[in-house]
Amino acid sequence: MMKVKDLKVGIKVDEILLQITRKGDTRAFAGKTEGTVCNTDAKDEDDNVIGLTLWNTDINKYDVDDVVKVTEGRVTEFNNKLQISGRLELFKA
Repeated sequence: MMKVKDLKVGIKVDEILLQITRKGDTRAFAGKTEGTVCNTDAKDEDDNVIGLTLWNTDINKYDVDDVVKVTEGRVTEFNNKLQISGRLELFKA
């Protein structure tokens, strides 16, 4: 299982568990496609924080304190901060 400290821009993430700690405002985007996006903060079990991007229907599926498993993820940089997006599912221990 990967950890936030191991992540760098361009890295593909097979699997990481993150707890959502803050959820930002939802905003619309348009380009090749249209939809909605929400930037959140999330932390791993070591309390290291990374941005987590929620897209479209995922925005209402997940909330603060939810633990999500991110698979098929990729790491980018947004506003000088590492950010991850990928396939999400609610993690239940």
